[in-house]
Amino acid sequence: MQLMAQCGLPPLEARMLLERALGKTPAWLIAHAEDAAGAEAEQAFMALADRRRQGEPIAYILGEREFYGLELGVTRAVLIPRPETELLVELALARIPENAAVRVLDLGTGSGAIAVALAHERPQARLTAVDLDYAALSVARANASRHGVSVRLFCGDWFGALPGESFDLIVSNPPYVAAGDPHLAMGDVRFEPQRALAGGADGLDGIRAIVAKARAHLGPDAWLLFEHGYDQAEACRALLEAHGYREVQSWPDLAGIPRVSGGISAPIDGQNALK
Repeated sequence: MQLMAQCGLPPLEARMLLERALGKTPAWLIAHAEDAAGAEAEQAFMALADRRRQGEPIAYILGEREFYGLELGVTRAVLIPRPETELLVELALARIPENAAVRVLDLGTGSGAIAVALAHERPQARLTAVDLDYAALSVARANASRHGVSVRLFCGDWFGALPGESFDLIVSNPPYVAAGDPHLAMGDVRFEPQRALAGGADGLDGIRAIVAKARAHLGPDAWLLFEHGYDQAEACRALLEAHGYREVQSWPDLAGIPRVSGGISAPIDGQNALK
């Protein structure tokens, strides 16, 4: 359709927005490529295209984003799920036996992307997810319902809503961008919730809190895994080692950038929290 060529957007983005404006599938659009859109659909499409030209992320315009093979609803209350976070899901799945009632905690769940993906792949696992923002939890709840998975949701600051609870695996994609990083004012990130992006002066405030506090909530030989920035792997491993975690390591994403670090739970006063 000529509309796609006239809107000034990359072809893929234009196609996605036209599909939404028309309420049609990609196959339908291909089959009717020479058809006129109609005045109402044209107006709707141009309104969507204008939002995109002003920089609003496609995911927020469409209200959804694919993550780990699942279509997830997103709003401006949550970060847009990104492909690099799928590494965290893969590493977590490798530590969750199939058909086992493993207790898994997702800290700072946002849209629920990680928790929902894990619950979808490991139906027997017992997923818990925490976020500080009620609006984000509403999005996570809707995504869990959309995919028919069970996830306990709590509002709180990291472990604050879970006194006395222990888990076999804790995962997190916390805020890890340094507060003064210029990227916070660029691209899609401009539209995303800053509280879910910025992690203090060096970006590590949330990671420090998680690494320190997770010890009291991890079972014997349980893993803590978390995502971090491209240049933070060494500092994250040092934090884990300083708190006594074992088998500390970092894993690269598909671009070869160290993206996730983690280790096995450390004893507290000579005894694990579960003992």
